[in-house]
Amino acid sequence: MNINKKLSHLEFINREYNISHLSYEREMAFFDSIRDGKPDEAKRLFKPLDCEQMGRLSSDNLRNLKYHLIISVALITRYCIEGGMEMETAYNLSDIYINSIDKCLTEEEVKLLHREVVDDYAQRMQLIHKNNIYPKPVILCLDYIYNNLHTKITLDKLAEVSHMSPTYISRLFHKEVGVTVSDYITRKRIEAAKNMLRYSEHTSIEITECLCFSSESHFIQVFKKHTGCTPKTYREKYFRTRKNREM
Repeated sequence: MNINKKLSHLEFINREYNISHLSYEREMAFFDSIRDGKPDEAKRLFKPLDCEQMGRLSSDNLRNLKYHLIISVALITRYCIEGGMEMETAYNLSDIYINSIDKCLTEEEVKLLHREVVDDYAQRMQLIHKNNIYPKPVILCLDYIYNNLHTKITLDKLAEVSHMSPTYISRLFHKEVGVTVSDYITRKRIEAAKNMLRYSEHTSIEITECLCFSSESHFIQVFKKHTGCTPKTYREKYFRTRKNREM
């Protein structure tokens, strides 16, 4: 059966049994409430994953719930990025929750996790809105920095991305974020280096090259300044501990 025949068959079955999906407007209102940081509104619009209007993605009940929740997490993540959540934070949360979904053994676990996801993202967005969202030019810079830690990032490029002059975006960034552009880039590169030391086998030289530090000695110096230890010591403390726990 090709995809068009499958589609026609499903539409016929849905008509026969009066089955309809959740309205687009209702679904978007739900995601909007999370993006806008309105936990109470999100709870009001919340629909269980096993209601008829959610559709059927698998004949296995547990797998069906997991698929729906993974899709929900992916959509919520992107709505929250649009609403002002830092991209790195949003995607890291998504990874954590999708891994948790994968480990669920019962339908009840998935349902409880669904509520936790909605509450967590909505409350985080509420805090972001209370603390004010960064102006759009700054958000564009933050996203560009996060996506380009492996390349040389210049103020001129950030000015181009944000459609502002270098002088203006430099001052605006410092005012809104609280640190200079250069300090912020360094901080993000150190965060990336920490993850690489913990979760990969990349050498110090490879990390130096990947994250655009001028030299290995410079990377070690900056890393120690920000973390209080050398990359080697950091890896020994965290990477080996993690490996031992998994053995």
